[in-house]
Amino acid sequence: GLGGVTNSKFSKKYRIEGYTVYGVLDGKFKYSIGGGVRIAPKTNTWFNLSYTKDLQETGSSTFLTDKRFFQFFEPRLLNIELFHKHISKNFWVEHQLFPNVFTETLFSVSKIEPTYSYTFNPDNSSSYTNYDLSLAKIALQWSPFSKYEKESNGYKEIKEGFPKFSLQYTKSFKNILKSDFNFSKLDIRVNQVFKYKNTSSTELVVKGGITHGELPISHSYHSYPNNVNKETILQRFSVAGNNSFETMFFSEFYSDRFVVIQAKHRLKPFEISPWFKPQLVLITRSTYGDMKNIDRHEQINFSTLEKGYFESGFEINKLVLGFGLSFAYRYGPYHLPEFQDNFAFKFTFNVNLDK
Repeated sequence: GLGGVTNSKFSKKYRIEGYTVYGVLDGKFKYSIGGGVRIAPKTNTWFNLSYTKDLQETGSSTFLTDKRFFQFFEPRLLNIELFHKHISKNFWVEHQLFPNVFTETLFSVSKIEPTYSYTFNPDNSSSYTNYDLSLAKIALQWSPFSKYEKESNGYKEIKEGFPKFSLQYTKSFKNILKSDFNFSKLDIRVNQVFKYKNTSSTELVVKGGITHGELPISHSYHSYPNNVNKETILQRFSVAGNNSFETMFFSEFYSDRFVVIQAKHRLKPFEISPWFKPQLVLITRSTYGDMKNIDRHEQINFSTLEKGYFESGFEINKLVLGFGLSFAYRYGPYHLPEFQDNFAFKFTFNVNLDK
């Protein structure tokens, strides 16, 4: 695929963005085209439009404000198994409410078609294998302890502070522009990082969501699984994610309310030589979830997480050219009968863009 967005050298008032990709498994092109106009330079306020025909991971829940922060690589994207097709027409507004508060509001109309066998029966009288949604989203990113500097195109973060808070509310309107369902979602995330004098650090992430109404499986929560459904440990060997459950199988759990708690402690790198400085990272994760009216979702099998899911492990990063190794073990109420099925052994990929 290929994509991009124009920068201020093209225009400080207008921008054009888009991408096109070719799927080697389904043999089809996906694409998006859009653009925006900046109406208020002081608050970096943009009005934007886009048209997208693509796939989206079932059960994924992302924050609108995340796309303004650069992310080099999200490894778990290579392993996803369940997608739904969507054709979406979007209008959204970006606005810097305060130097440390960034907001984004989105209105979208989408046609959804799962790529797997699935029927949604919200009221025992009508069934849907594909459906239309009219959504409104409002998201807020608040960084109260970061420091910012005023620039011609808004504010630039010059010192990152923690904790950081993200909040997003989603509302689907039934019978507006042929929308089929009425539901709402509230998502919250808190990021905290403690940095120590010896260059070690501890990262904490708490994320949760709750929904109400006629929620299809495409817009539920999946708790970030990253384990492919294969028989042996070596067959499941793949790339570890940044914030995913490495021992949780794809499509194993779905929820309409959930909370995830993750802790990572990065030890000081081992300075074996000037060019070989591997780093040990200790990791533990847990998640709780539940789903009302599970019988609404037909032709798809999954479990819920009301008993609590737990995994712990470690990574040895930066062994060779940014690559490392990851080990994780699944324990607690959802421990599997076969001992080896509770292990995940994968490689990691980390690049430091600060140097």
